Amino acid sequence: MKIIVKILAVAAALWVATQLVAGITVSAETTVKQIGTLLVVALLFGAVNAVLKPIIKTLGCAFYILTLGLFALVVNAGLLLLTSWLAAQFHLPFHVEGFWAAFWGAIVVGLVSWLLDLVLGD
Repeated sequence: MKIIVKILAVAAALWVATQLVAGITVSAETTVKQIGTLLVVALLFGAVNAVLKPIIKTLGCAFYILTLGLFALVVNAGLLLLTSWLAAQFHLPFHVEGFWAAFWGAIVVGLVSWLLDLVLGD
């Protein structure tokens, strides 16, 4: 049940990012297809984060320390770009246009996910 709530929260955060950040789009024709796309992309984003983020944190530990954690913003942007690329490989109508859209989108997704986690709890 916890995983389903987390996926729904990330999907909602991705939707907010599509509304606030120019360059992040879901181009599905209907609302139902948009929701389905966001849910699948949330699953992809979760899988990418679960697999790659611990490896990147371990290998890039020095960068995290030197930048006082700001390197995490770059890493999150890269993971969002990777998710966009994977979505294209699965023919999903989700696209992130460039690094800066991914950078601001990662910030929005992180903040909205954090707020939803506070509201929904564990």
